[in-house]
Amino acid sequence: MAEMTDRRRRAVVVVLFGVAGLLILGAWTGRRERRRSGGLLVAAQLLDHPMVFAVAVGATLTAALLLAVRGAILRSLILVAGVFGTLVVTLAAGLFGSPGGQETLRAGAPDRPDRHLVVEEGAAMIDPLWWVYVDEGSGLTTRRWHVGLVNGDHYALRAAEWDGPDRVRLTVDTGERDEVHVVELSPSDGRPQRMVDRG
Repeated sequence: MAEMTDRRRRAVVVVLFGVAGLLILGAWTGRRERRRSGGLLVAAQLLDHPMVFAVAVGATLTAALLLAVRGAILRSLILVAGVFGTLVVTLAAGLFGSPGGQETLRAGAPDRPDRHLVVEEGAAMIDPLWWVYVDEGSGLTTRRWHVGLVNGDHYALRAAEWDGPDRVRLTVDTGERDEVHVVELSPSDGRPQRMVDRG
């Protein structure tokens, strides 16, 4: 009976390590889809939550290690290290986690119901930031293209608007005057021909 218990414990440990591996893969996929221009929007929205994944992976690995060892002192050390490590990784994930902010604009393209201009507003410490995207497609296949980033330390995004179904116009305040940037999009997939970076 003790042999069966050991076998079950080993199986549970293997499963827990497998779950931790899948969680890490999911977190990596979400981050990759968020960061790359043209990434799948649904994958980014569902999987790019670093703090949640940090807690889940930390708890899963700690549980696996607690089951894998037998000594009470060693288990206590693993529990303390697991809780401390999870807290540190979770705090780091919160500080250096996904960029993005509150959606302040979502506008459909003229004559293109599958294309939307999106502006998210957030902050880097105290300076405001504006991220400008074009979402292309619908449902699970929606891709998010990066159109621009404006850093409020030196600049301000005054306006983001459509200038036709395949053109986005951004008005940026430089402190001295307004600059107008027109970004051409690929008619077939919405890919911007360039990105406006005012950082």
